[in-house]
Amino acid sequence: MDKEQVQKALQELQQHPKRKFTQSYDLIINLKNLVIKSNPIDILITLHYPKGKKVKVAAFVDQQLVEAAQKACDLVIRDTEFSKYTDKKAIKRLAEGHDYFVAQVQLMPKVAATFGRVLGPQGKMPNPKLGCVIPPSANIQLLVDKLNKTVRLVANKGLNLQCLIGKEDQPQEQLIDNILTAYQTVLKQLPEEKQNIKNVALKLTMSKPVKI
Repeated sequence: MDKEQVQKALQELQQHPKRKFTQSYDLIINLKNLVIKSNPIDILITLHYPKGKKVKVAAFVDQQLVEAAQKACDLVIRDTEFSKYTDKKAIKRLAEGHDYFVAQVQLMPKVAATFGRVLGPQGKMPNPKLGCVIPPSANIQLLVDKLNKTVRLVANKGLNLQCLIGKEDQPQEQLIDNILTAYQTVLKQLPEEKQNIKNVALKLTMSKPVKI
């Protein structure tokens, strides 16, 4: 898959009637020759450009990072407030309302004990691979900027990966770059690379998929 092929798919989608809202582009990668039940796929990719939708980030911090977290994150939960979250339903609402959670490294045992029973199964515990387990000296704003460019592609039931890759009001060069970056990263993560890809498609919110 190359730049020209992606450009052609984008041009075809741009011929669709305009909607009264800004539509999103979704990248769909259909897989083959894989046993997903025994080898599920879960890939986090940081794109070069924003995907067009601001993520909601919650932070678990103590007094050392509370001020910085309040400036950068949508919700800040102090370590002194953990005791308020004894109700599983409240933690579920918290998980549903936020895309990512970050935590100071020294608070991780308390975070796991208090929130892990809900955030763990949902795959929303602070992720060290994404830099979401942070030291007191961390630059939280830089981390939040990174998370706004991060997509997650998961296949644990069916043989397809799908993620938001951009918005129709973004420059085309950014869209193409995001699509190729995601595709190349997925390719490297598959055991047989191209042999595991059936086809790749792109769609708008209100359109049918167009094969690339």
